[in-house]
Amino acid sequence: MNTLLDRFCRAIDAVTALLLAIMVVLVFGNVVLRYAFNSGITVSEEMSRWLFVWLTFLGATVALKEHGHLGTDMLVARLPVWGKKVCLVIGQGLMLYVCWLLFSGSLTQARINWDVEAPVSGASMAIFYSSGVFFAVVAALLLLRELLRTLSGRVRDAELVMVQESEDLAQVHDLHLDETPGAGKR
Repeated sequence: MNTLLDRFCRAIDAVTALLLAIMVVLVFGNVVLRYAFNSGITVSEEMSRWLFVWLTFLGATVALKEHGHLGTDMLVARLPVWGKKVCLVIGQGLMLYVCWLLFSGSLTQARINWDVEAPVSGASMAIFYSSGVFFAVVAALLLLRELLRTLSGRVRDAELVMVQESEDLAQVHDLHLDETPGAGKR
């Protein structure tokens, strides 16, 4: 299961990189054309906006899988193990509820805008709102998996806090994972 999930996230990373490359080409090309040739790519702004929204939701999916979202663990980190587990289950339940809200809202918007054409490209506006549907479904599946792991007791104590206090601390922690305690100190 983990291998399949890792492959899925690597595929999302590849799609994210492709979307970012397309965005860069569209925006940079449009800027060059406007300033150098007094012309432009008409669809550039609209497509860049749509790609950015999809890029954000795809990145958030991978970050959720890797527990990479930033947050504050000041209180939860000080709790005993059972307190951390209770907070984790409550947090996962609340996140599942938010996924449901996002899913139902995005699906409703996609249905409403199915026949609405984008002003420049003429594509269905449902494509824009389907990014929320995709994220909500994948995030809910990831959260359900984590909730089942938590309730069955298969979560290690180090995984009981699902957020990182800051990116800098996370990078320092990752750098020092292979060191043994006390190594390098004299």
